[in-house]
Amino acid sequence: MLKLRLKRYGRKGQPCYRIVAMDSRTKRDGKVIEELGFYNPITSETHLKYDKIIFRLKSGAQPTETVKNILAKAKII
Repeated sequence: MLKLRLKRYGRKGQPCYRIVAMDSRTKRDGKVIEELGFYNPITSETHLKYDKIIFRLKSGAQPTETVKNILAKAKII
């Protein structure tokens, strides 16, 4: 099953996340199928690739709760 979820990177105590499409059975920081955006929780900054996200959602990818909230704020969902 394909999931849209967050992949963590950044220093200790200063997390940044990439919004990615990956298989639900892989590790959090495992192999990615496609990168779809960026989210910084400290500054609430987001950069999203709208056309790729919509394509993945139409093809059956399921977003996690956090990603669903980010997409709702951006008015994609």
